Amino acid sequence: MMIKSASEFIMEAQALINCVDAIAAKDLYDESEGALIIDVRESANAEASQLIASINISRGLIEMKIPNLCPEPDTLILTHCAGGGRASLAAARLQEMGYTNVYAITAKFEDIKAVFG
Repeated sequence: MMIKSASEFIMEAQALINCVDAIAAKDLYDESEGALIIDVRESANAEASQLIASINISRGLIEMKIPNLCPEPDTLILTHCAGGGRASLAAARLQEMGYTNVYAITAKFEDIKAVFG
C-alpha cells in the first residue's frame, strides 16, 4: 500500500468543497452578515501578518475551537492559509462537522491580503 501524500488529501478535499479565489471570497464576505474568515496557518505566521477581519485557528485546533466561535451551521465561513492547501483540508473538516456554508480561499496569502486588507 502506498502512503498517501498531502497533495492527494488536498485534491480529495477540493473535490468535496467550494473553492474560491480572493475576489469571489471578498464578494461573499461583503454580502454576508456575521461571516467568519478563519486563518488556519500556525499562530506565528498569523502574528507576522494577517487579514484585518480574520480569526486565527490553526488547522490542528479547528474541531475544538470552531463550535464555540460559530454555533450556527449556516454561517458563512471562509478558510485561508498561505496557499490553499490547509484551507481546503480545514473546509472539508468543517463540512464534515455539519457546517453548510464553507468556502476555502485557494489563493496565495499575498493575493488574499491585497483584496481583504
